[in-house]
Amino acid sequence: MAPVTENGPYDYDLIVIGGGSAGLACAKEAVACGARVVCLDYVKPTPLGTKWGVGGTCVNVGCIPKKLMHQASLLGEAVHEAAAYGWNVNEKIKPDWNKLVSSVQNHIKSVNWVTRVDLRDKKVEYINGLGSFLDPHTMTIKMKSGDRKITSQTFVIAVGGRPRYPDIPGAVEYGITSDDLFSLNREPGKTLVVGAGYIGLECAGFLKGLGYEPTVMVRSIVLRGFDQQMAGLVADSMEERGIPFLYQYVPLSVEKLSSGKLLVKYEHSQSGEVRSDTFDTVLWAIGRKGLVDDLNLANAGVHTFKDKIQVDSYEATNVPNIYAVGDIIYGKPELTPVAVLAGRLLARRLYGESTQRMDYTDVATTVFTPLEYACVGLSEEDAVKEFGADEIEVFHGYYKPTEFFIPQKSVRHCYLKAVAERHGEQRVYGLHYLGPVAGEVIQGFAAALKSGLTIKTLMNTVGIHPTTAEEFTRLNITKRSGLDPTPASCCS
Repeated sequence: MAPVTENGPYDYDLIVIGGGSAGLACAKEAVACGARVVCLDYVKPTPLGTKWGVGGTCVNVGCIPKKLMHQASLLGEAVHEAAAYGWNVNEKIKPDWNKLVSSVQNHIKSVNWVTRVDLRDKKVEYINGLGSFLDPHTMTIKMKSGDRKITSQTFVIAVGGRPRYPDIPGAVEYGITSDDLFSLNREPGKTLVVGAGYIGLECAGFLKGLGYEPTVMVRSIVLRGFDQQMAGLVADSMEERGIPFLYQYVPLSVEKLSSGKLLVKYEHSQSGEVRSDTFDTVLWAIGRKGLVDDLNLANAGVHTFKDKIQVDSYEATNVPNIYAVGDIIYGKPELTPVAVLAGRLLARRLYGESTQRMDYTDVATTVFTPLEYACVGLSEEDAVKEFGADEIEVFHGYYKPTEFFIPQKSVRHCYLKAVAERHGEQRVYGLHYLGPVAGEVIQGFAAALKSGLTIKTLMNTVGIHPTTAEEFTRLNITKRSGLDPTPASCCS
C-alpha cells in the first residue's frame, strides 16, 4: 500500500484513463462531488502519422468532423437545388478540399482548447501520458518528461477504441481510416470504402456529395445491428445517388503503382472470383478495436473479452475498485451521449451518494448518410425475435418531403415505420425513419418512446404541417394488411 499522506493512503481518489467523452464527463463530475481526480490521455499516431488533442474520438475524428463534412456535402447539394427555386447559381461550383479540411481542423482545435480550459477551471488534473497498471492501485505513466508512478483508490477505464486494419498486404502501408480522413492533406479522389457499417456509409456519402467517387465494399450485410429493411433502403438510396456497392467481396491486397494509384485486388466470398481496380484512396471502415493492449490489465487482474472489458450494471469490472465506461465496455452502444451519461452517473454513484444506474435500452441514434436514417428502440427483427411475429404489428408508410418537390428530388426511399405491440395498448417498441434531418426528427420521439408511447397516443398527436416528422402521426397502414403504404395526398 502507498504511504499515508495528508490526503490519504493514495495520491488520488480517482484516476480516469482516457480523455474522451466518457472519461472527461466522469472526471469532471467526480471533482464536482469532491473527489481528487486525475485524467490521463494519450493518442498514439496512426500509421500515416495523424494525431490529435484532448477530447477523444468524437471531437477529433468522429461525430464532430463527420457531421461537419456531411453538412458540407448537403450544402453542395442544396446549391444545385437552389437553381430550381429561382436562385442564379454558377454551375461550376465545386468544393475546395484543403479549405474544408482547414476549417474543420480549426474548429476541432478550438474545441481542444476549450476542453483544456474547462478541465483547468473545474480543477481536474490532466496528464498527457500513456498509463499502464502495475497492480490494482498503481499505474506507471509514460510521458515526454519521463516515467511517473501514481496510485489511486479507484480507477475508471475509458480508453475507447481505434479503427481496425485488415491483415492483408499493403493495408497499413497504403490505406487510411477515419482517423486520417478528416485531416487528409490531399483530395481523396476515387476512394474505395471497405466496410458497410455506419462509419463506412457516412464517409462514402459525404465523399460523393463533395464530388469524389466512392465505392463501398460489403463483406456481408449493410449496417449490421440495425433494422435490415431500413439498412437495405439506405443502401438503395445511396446507389440511386451513384455510389456503387460491391457485395460479398473482401480485399486481398493493396499495391502502390508507380503512378501513385493504389491497385486493390479483391475476391468474391462465394464464387471465389478475383477482381482488381485502381483507386486514389483506400479507406478501411471494418470495425473498431478496444484499446486494452497498453493497459497491462493482467497486472490489475481485470478480465477482457474480445478486446473489450465486461462490466456489470454498475460499470464495475471483476476487480472491485476498477470500473469501465464508454466504447471500451463490451456489448453496449458505442455512442458519445451514452458514454457521457454513463460517465456522469458512475461518478455520482462513487462520490455523490447517488444510486442511479445507466439505462442502455432504447437509445436513439442517426446514421448521417446522404438520406439520413434514425431509429430508437427495437428493430423489426429484434421485436419479432423477442415477442414473436404474431405479437408484432408494423405500421409503415412512404412519404414525400415538401422540400423535395420543386427540385424534383427522388422520394423513392423516404420511408418510416413504427414497430409495435399487436394487441392491447399497442406499445411502440421501435421507431425508424429514413429522410431529411433524421436526427432532429427522432430525438423528440425517443423521449416519447422512453415514456411508454403507444400507437393510440401517436395517432392522436396532431402533427406540425408540412413537416416530415408529422408522418409518424399519420401512420395508419400495417404491413399485415397488405395495403399500399404510398400516400395519395400530403394534406388529407
